[in-house]
Amino acid sequence: MSTRDNLPQADGEKENKVEILETSSEGSVIDKKEPTTSEEQEKEIIIPKTEVSEPMIEENLQSADVEKEVDEEIPTPIEQPNDIVQNQMDEAVAEHSEDETTIERHDIVKKDYHAMNKEELIIELRNLIKSEKIQAIKEHVDEIRAEFNEKFNEEVEQKKEEFLAEGGDIIDFYYSTPIKKEFNSVYFDYKEKRNGYYQNLKKDLQENLNKRLELIEELKGLLNVDENINTTYNHFKSIQERWRNAGPIPRDKYNTVWNTYHHHTENFYDFLHLNREFRDLDFKHNLEQKLKIIERATELAQETDVNRAFRELQLLHKMWKEDLGPVGKEYREPIWEKFSALTKQIHENRQSYFKDLDKVYEKNLEIKNEIIKEIIEVGSNHPQNHSGWQQKIKEIEVLREKFFKAGKVPSNVNEQTWSHFKSVVRDFNRNKNAFYKHLKKEQFDNLNKKMELIKIAEDNKDNDDLSTTTALMKKIQADWKKIGHVPRKDSDKIWKRFKDACNHYFDRLHAERNEANKEEVVSLEKKQAHIEALKNLSLTGEPKADLDTIKENIALWKTLGRVPYKKKNIESEYNKVLDDLFQQLNLSRKETELIKYENKLNALSNQTDDRALRSEQSFIRKKIDDVNSEIRQLENNLQFFKNAKDDNPLVKEVHKNIEKHKESLEVWKAKLKKIKQL
Repeated sequence: MSTRDNLPQADGEKENKVEILETSSEGSVIDKKEPTTSEEQEKEIIIPKTEVSEPMIEENLQSADVEKEVDEEIPTPIEQPNDIVQNQMDEAVAEHSEDETTIERHDIVKKDYHAMNKEELIIELRNLIKSEKIQAIKEHVDEIRAEFNEKFNEEVEQKKEEFLAEGGDIIDFYYSTPIKKEFNSVYFDYKEKRNGYYQNLKKDLQENLNKRLELIEELKGLLNVDENINTTYNHFKSIQERWRNAGPIPRDKYNTVWNTYHHHTENFYDFLHLNREFRDLDFKHNLEQKLKIIERATELAQETDVNRAFRELQLLHKMWKEDLGPVGKEYREPIWEKFSALTKQIHENRQSYFKDLDKVYEKNLEIKNEIIKEIIEVGSNHPQNHSGWQQKIKEIEVLREKFFKAGKVPSNVNEQTWSHFKSVVRDFNRNKNAFYKHLKKEQFDNLNKKMELIKIAEDNKDNDDLSTTTALMKKIQADWKKIGHVPRKDSDKIWKRFKDACNHYFDRLHAERNEANKEEVVSLEKKQAHIEALKNLSLTGEPKADLDTIKENIALWKTLGRVPYKKKNIESEYNKVLDDLFQQLNLSRKETELIKYENKLNALSNQTDDRALRSEQSFIRKKIDDVNSEIRQLENNLQFFKNAKDDNPLVKEVHKNIEKHKESLEVWKAKLKKIKQL
């Protein structure tokens, strides 16, 4: 039996007329009038009312060999609110059909990039490119790039202001950092990888479109083949299976191609109208599956995670359109209306969620505006000294961190809020820079004043008029203390010159006063003899016994009394001899230093007042601060070698210096502890 034998003799063969009928949102038809008999129903040529191209509405009339070309324009229906929701869903399904990473894209956690610093943003960008699909991270990358540029531009503005405040010319200003170059490199890798992906995707989408168009032509051809109906039906099922596996196509072609396919699928079912066994079997299967979809949509309407519900709803619509065919006419409208109503409810849930989210953003906006007000208030009071400005800087930094961590604000005021924040911070920085510019001028003035005192000290350090010069030297020392800070780069250098000149004079003064002290001269002779004896001391090789011997000599040294002031360097000579002996004992540097230090403490404690001890304590504290500073600087330097290997010579040298300074720090701390005990 040929397929032509299965076709009813429709009135359309006589009149060559095609009736345009209204369609539901599903793509099935809504009859303008119910046929009076099943025979009349079979005679109707049904064309879904959709916006399609002309090839889509070319029909193979089931009752004749001729093809009628339909030229009538299909009117566009008035769009109802529910249609708007459905059109949005159709667009989302079309997007999902083009890019099947939609779900993965939504599942990637979007972190608070606003609260990250530039280094953290680079790490996050590199991790996204490495671990996620390149087509799924565009929104994340754009936000990271915007945040990085905002932070870098803020830094550039601050450096520019500092450059201009120091007298620089704007045409000479240029600022870049290694971290900016690193970000540009990582972002370039992203662009290259993404461009490559979309070039391949465009090619694949076009190939899949061609496959689907070929399947539509193959489907249309089923109405004109002369073969057994079972064979034709199996051929139809094969086309359906290949259609489902044909892959994504360009988004702008999706709805048109699907509607064309759906239209010819319904035509084929009309073609099978007389063979109800096949048709009803498919209708039953499709109805069961669509009812399951409705059941799942009902559950999604109660889902609290509205984004998850919306993503799964896209899949349900895709299954409804792509994987399942039509159902019996009596069920088409009811089930579609039910599914559409659930779709609308899920959309309303999602819109409600975003309204609540907008409230959170509004709250964040209030917080950020309050922070901006606090910054204005903190910056309105201008301190008059360095410590006051340092305190203000810390307060502003805390407020900046709070601003970055406050969260997102409504997009329509985001740029305005960010600009306002940058503006008030910039005003604070301008005032700060103005203060330090003025402070630099004061420091240069102070430098000139101290240089005058240095000249007085150096001119009088060899003056023989001890009475007059002593008063002068004490006065310029007092004047030095009253003068404020000088530029840091000059501070140590000029202090050393001033101190050396004063020490030179007071050494002479003490030497003159001690010259007549016969007792100190005798002590000097004894100590010189003791040093000579110590040089000739032979150790036994027994560490404990030898250490006791050395300590006995040190104890003896302490009993030999004071030497003239101008001969105080004998202590250094004595310590050098001790060093030679300690080296033979293989003692640690700390043990050696502390044993020798007891000798110095003894000399200090024998003086008439405790000024020397206080001075020594201050000296040790300063050394501890200096060593700590050196350690911090070396540890910061290691950050520049974070990507270097452990056997890198520079890295090894830095680590060696850190250990050396830590060992020195322990010695100084132990000395401080001993002097405190006195």
